[in-house]
Amino acid sequence: MSDYVIVSDATLDLPVHVIEEYDIRIIPMGVNIENIEYNHYPDERELSIEDFYQKLKNGATSHTTQITPAIFMDYFEELLNEGKDILYISFSSGLSGTYNTSQMVIRDLAQDYPEKKIYGVDSLCASVGEGLLVLHAAIQKRQGMGLEQLRDWVEANKLRSRHWFTVKDLFFLKRGGRISSIEAMVGTALKIRPVLSTDAAGKLAVVTKIRGSRAELDFMIAKLEEESVDLTEQTIIIGHGDDLTQAQELENLIRNKYKVKDVIISKIGPVIGTHTGPGMLAMVFMGN
Repeated sequence: MSDYVIVSDATLDLPVHVIEEYDIRIIPMGVNIENIEYNHYPDERELSIEDFYQKLKNGATSHTTQITPAIFMDYFEELLNEGKDILYISFSSGLSGTYNTSQMVIRDLAQDYPEKKIYGVDSLCASVGEGLLVLHAAIQKRQGMGLEQLRDWVEANKLRSRHWFTVKDLFFLKRGGRISSIEAMVGTALKIRPVLSTDAAGKLAVVTKIRGSRAELDFMIAKLEEESVDLTEQTIIIGHGDDLTQAQELENLIRNKYKVKDVIISKIGPVIGTHTGPGMLAMVFMGN
């Protein structure tokens, strides 16, 4: 069996202790805030997630940048030169050109390193949904699954990562073209919160709209009950955009109602947070 590593990118929003425990390699992604460039790493070495959201609350504007071919090339080549084969699990191609860029680089590297194996999989997932898929892949690797078998497993199971998100500040969705200016103004005034998910093409879609924080939690619990499988074996990830209190409230509801394997609370980083704003709540789990 080849000596291989799992690589993903900084959109996966897993806690750094999970990334380190499973030796998941992460390519940082860029964020520009008021013309200052930061690279987002899981350990937040250049900008803490709390500081990022505070900047947004203070009125700063933020933009994200894709991983360039040169960054992919340098990152992958370093691993190949260490004798590692690579399974790269990318951010959804429905939301970014990251996957397509990686594929161009992988094709070039396959010619330069014919003795090595390097595969890329489009996760069709976002944020902690991507993180959940990568975590399950890392667990399969730890249990002895080989590189090609794991690549096929990720392809076969990626649509089982069920994503549910709500946002509180609709103007971030407006800026990204997800809703209109009128919808943002009316929704903000009425405290209406869109519920979003990813579709089969990995694109973000507004599924429904609800009103109020309690409705958010009730909706999440209903979706967990409706779509999950084998709850006692489930690791559920809750993501939050600088609202730990609400994330903990959802965790308590889940643990009090169901016997689950684990619940992980994670912070939504600046790459995703640029498009969803402060107060985002996310819940992901493996479903049908």
